[in-house]
Amino acid sequence: MNDAISQLLPQPVWRHFYQLTQIPRPSHHEAAVQAYIMQVGERLGLQTIRDPADNILIRKPASAGMESAPGVILQGHLDMVPQANADIRHDFTRDLIRVRIEQEWVKATGTTLGADNGIGVAAALAVLESRQLKHGPLEALFTSNEEDGMSGAFGVRPDLLQGKILLNMDSEDEGVLCIGCAGGANAGAHLQYTAEPIEPGWIGYRLSVGGLRGGHSGVDIHRGRGNANKLLARLLSAAASACEIRLSSFIGGNMRNAIPREAIARFHVAASRAAELRALIESHAQSIKSELAAAEPGLSMDLLADGEAPVPVLPRPLQQGLLDALTACPDGVMRMSDSMPGLVETSTNLAIVQVANGAIEIKSLIRSSIDSARDALCAVHRSLFRLIGAETAIDGEYPGWKPNPDSSLLQTMRHAYQDIFDTPAEIGAIHAGLECGIIGGRYPGLEMISFGPTIRYPHSPDECMHIPSVQRFWDLLVATLARLQ
Repeated sequence: MNDAISQLLPQPVWRHFYQLTQIPRPSHHEAAVQAYIMQVGERLGLQTIRDPADNILIRKPASAGMESAPGVILQGHLDMVPQANADIRHDFTRDLIRVRIEQEWVKATGTTLGADNGIGVAAALAVLESRQLKHGPLEALFTSNEEDGMSGAFGVRPDLLQGKILLNMDSEDEGVLCIGCAGGANAGAHLQYTAEPIEPGWIGYRLSVGGLRGGHSGVDIHRGRGNANKLLARLLSAAASACEIRLSSFIGGNMRNAIPREAIARFHVAASRAAELRALIESHAQSIKSELAAAEPGLSMDLLADGEAPVPVLPRPLQQGLLDALTACPDGVMRMSDSMPGLVETSTNLAIVQVANGAIEIKSLIRSSIDSARDALCAVHRSLFRLIGAETAIDGEYPGWKPNPDSSLLQTMRHAYQDIFDTPAEIGAIHAGLECGIIGGRYPGLEMISFGPTIRYPHSPDECMHIPSVQRFWDLLVATLARLQ
């Protein structure tokens, strides 16, 4: 074990968290981490269940004197978002996360850390192992595939859980008790096309956008960060208008819930216009860098000659339609909340663009705390891509979680926080999607709070977790379990 990580407090939580970093667990590749969770439950002699949706439930009886306390569900998800910097070769299905400490922060080297939601899982395992904590009947629910569709939460059966209180440990601001979240939907477009050979005398180029900060498409969508797909489409549209380029491919983004950090296109231009193309790209790149200087200091936009064999190109009308659609496609914050100042109500993330080999795939993630606003934005996406002849699909809809400021659970946790830290906890909601909305829909009347330590830049290689906040998160969890009687 990493000696520095092993010395952090609370040790049981950090021990399990480090073990999780050593188990590859991107979405859809969770067999190894599921086996680890099952082994912990079985080693402890606790009832351990794996359901058809690959969720794992471990039940632990109440501690002495707490048998009549309400049942509590500790909930977190097993998968992590796989994002790596361009200069890092990392296979998330096989390679381990390289963890390090910088001052008060735990970080990974060139990749996502997996604190989202490894720390929540680690805390639940530490509770299950402890023989000293006071608590009522416990259920630890470890859901699968949260990051790419929430299929685990959708698969929770209405008869699986017995508890009356759910503590979701997937929030990322210590000291904030989250009582609501946005719902969401996946919006997709697909189109097949027949590529054309490029004319003789045309030169191939590669245009890349990189160095962006990326981030979580819910938590970070309001920070004004660049979207690689939007920026690349902007450059290509300008080049197509001025220099008549012919597009061969466009590849950007790889996760619906991550703001895309990198995108690359291959295209051709007539040899006589090569100098004009270079000047135009340089001019537009400088303008964009100036626009985003504060939010994206590392932004790079590079035009390089393509020495490989010519690649067939999109038909001219389709190319124009595609670039117009990508330019017009909504991205970012659409509306702020009227009821909670500073909270994003509705947003969309143009997450994935794949154009190559006769196929176009476009994928966006649309979020809103108001279902009708979510559906209206889905309709915009559908209408836009139908204009270029694409087949469109909206799926994976999940509801938001409506805040209940009168919850007795909330009052218990507020008093606990005040007593422990001599300062009030904040009450908030987030624009990210939490599994609370889905699980709460299956179990009407379930009281829920989401909380956690401080995690910054989730879903990006800059993801990091504040070490002192983990102890505070743990202290609040322990105190809450003891007070729920």
